[in-house]
Amino acid sequence: MAIRDIRVVPDPVLRTPCDPITDITPAIRRLVDDLLDTVNDPGRAGVSANQIGVSLRAFSYNIDGTIGYILNPVLEETSGEQYGDEGCLSLPGLWYKTPRADYARVRGIDLDGNEVVLEGSGLMGRMLQHETDHLDGHLYIDRLEKDERRAAMRRMRSLNA
Repeated sequence: MAIRDIRVVPDPVLRTPCDPITDITPAIRRLVDDLLDTVNDPGRAGVSANQIGVSLRAFSYNIDGTIGYILNPVLEETSGEQYGDEGCLSLPGLWYKTPRADYARVRGIDLDGNEVVLEGSGLMGRMLQHETDHLDGHLYIDRLEKDERRAAMRRMRSLNA
């Protein structure tokens, strides 16, 4: 168990769709432990496996003091609209108003193979969409208007210079 370093843009692992988890092995159990430890750091709402360098479909979350994880999540349903500030550990220092559905539901499994359903509105809905986007190789800035996305990338490069 460890708090793992977060990969940042332009690390290619962040743009690579993650593979499904096919077997619950000791390595997968360690991955979940690391995801839970890493998301428990202050100010973190979610951490996807590829953000810690592992291209597998898993993420952890920390919303309103509730910490958990899900394996092989699939975004099943979204509804409503929200437009609010969004940031990302892989794009440190950047926050942009980002359109999202207000409500989201994902379905996956836990370490025992039991079905897990996570759903919610507001911050929970935003996090579920944000983390499943990560697992599909997308970043929240992909949802910005073209000019704003370009400005975000310029700002990211200047912060890393």
